[in-house]
Amino acid sequence: MTPRLLRLPLLLPALLLAGCAREVDQFKPHIIIIRPAGGAVSANKTFTLEGYVLDDRAVAQLTVQGERVPIKAGRKIAPFTVQTSIKGDQTTYTLIALDTSGNKTTLELPLRIDSTPPVISVTKLEREGKTIRISGVVTDNSSVTQVSVDGSVLSIVPGSSTEFYAETTGQYADIQAKDGAGNVAKLRAQ
Repeated sequence: MTPRLLRLPLLLPALLLAGCAREVDQFKPHIIIIRPAGGAVSANKTFTLEGYVLDDRAVAQLTVQGERVPIKAGRKIAPFTVQTSIKGDQTTYTLIALDTSGNKTTLELPLRIDSTPPVISVTKLEREGKTIRISGVVTDNSSVTQVSVDGSVLSIVPGSSTEFYAETTGQYADIQAKDGAGNVAKLRAQ
C-alpha cells in the first residue's frame, strides 16, 4: 500500500466528526417595547410596560429592574406585560433578556412623566349639505397614538406630528386625540 492510502483511515473519523460540529448561536435576543409609546407615562405615575422579546432560537428569561418577568420561555417570540409605577418625574428602566444559549441583551429604557395633552389643529373644514370634510394636524411632545372624529378611530401614522382627514355628518365634528402617555385632547370643529 502507498503511504497516502494508509493515512486515509486515520483522516476519515476526523472528517466525519467535522461535519457534526454544532452551530454556534451568536444571535442576541431583541427587546421590543410597544407601550409606553415614546417613553412617556401618564401623570398618575402607574403604567403598563408592554412588549416582546424576539430570538432566533428561544427566549429563556426577561428581567425588568432586576425582577424576573413571567414569559413563555422556550418560544422565539415571548410577549410580556408588566404593571409598574415611576418614582419622580423621570427614570430609566433596565430590561435584560437571555436566550437559551446564554446570549444576553440589555435595554436601558428612559421614562418620563408626560402630563401635556396633544394639540389639535384644524387646517381645512368644508361643508356640503350635511357632510363635513375635515383635515388637520395633531402634534405632541412625545407621540400621537390615536385620532378619532365623532367616535370613529382614524388610521394614522403615530409620531410627534400626524395629519388626519375625515368625513362625518351633522353640525360639527368632535375630534379627539390621544398620546402615548394616555393624555387626551378634544376639539369641536364647527
